[in-house]
Amino acid sequence: MHAYLASAHRTIRLEAEAVAHQAQHLDEHFVQACNLILNCQGRVVVTGMGKSGHIGNKIAATLASTGTPAFFVHPGEASHGDLGMITRGDVVIALSNSGETSEVTTLVPLLKRLGIPLISLTGAKESTLAKLSDAHLFIDIQQEACPLDLAPTSSTTAALVLGDALAIALLEAKGFSAEDFAFSHPGGSLGRRLLLKVSDVMHVGERLPLVQIGTALQAVLLEITRKGLGMAGVVNSIGQLQGIYTDGDLRRTLDQGLDIHKVIVDEVMTAHPVTVTANMLAAEAVEIMQQKKVNALLVTDTKKTVIGALNMHDLLRAGVI
Repeated sequence: MHAYLASAHRTIRLEAEAVAHQAQHLDEHFVQACNLILNCQGRVVVTGMGKSGHIGNKIAATLASTGTPAFFVHPGEASHGDLGMITRGDVVIALSNSGETSEVTTLVPLLKRLGIPLISLTGAKESTLAKLSDAHLFIDIQQEACPLDLAPTSSTTAALVLGDALAIALLEAKGFSAEDFAFSHPGGSLGRRLLLKVSDVMHVGERLPLVQIGTALQAVLLEITRKGLGMAGVVNSIGQLQGIYTDGDLRRTLDQGLDIHKVIVDEVMTAHPVTVTANMLAAEAVEIMQQKKVNALLVTDTKKTVIGALNMHDLLRAGVI
């Protein structure tokens, strides 16, 4: 095996072992950390120096995007004015592999004076930071992936995983939903897919392909062609849905040898079609289309009155698919 590949395999193996090893050390301190954050009236403030700081920044971002307000504060800057960003009611998560990082430990007396709970992630149970913490998450690694056992590698990966474990435990405890997640990610396809409702993309008013019950099939086909949605809803005199006629129904009509100039839509329409509601998520409409193998849907209200229509192309244009 090439030396590069051998090194890569070794690094991945060591870091995977370090991550797996963390599960053995999950105890009441993890539960305490979760409770401290859940009961927090303010925000979670994450801090750490160097590589631990980079990991802390990611942990703060993950917490914030999963329903736990959080941000990162550089401990060096905190000692020179940024400590004002931390207020009573907050919870602090401090990362330091040694547990003795001076920029971090300097903050501890000030946090204690403010009565701010401290959660620490360290690789040393007897360290200053670990002993002064309200909850200590022990990062126990056998070896850094760095062959010199110097560069933070396995330890930072393990710390990141512990941060993810916290975030997901809190997400589940809060009942955080996919829609909640989308509110933190409104840009791009994720926000569109999760937040867009049927009412945002459906055709309404004059754009609705509708015909009255008893309409000649030839006139129905003209309505389908004019509106361009590949179907027409069949309604009674007060606009309530009675059936639907689609491109697929037309093929079946022709297969039966029926004369489209003589047939009325009642005889060939699909009665009791699948419908959706306006307040339904557009993503749910996509799922229904896929399950029922249809390309278009009518939108009805509680009285079965047709109020809208949409097809797969509308959802594609909206970025839902």
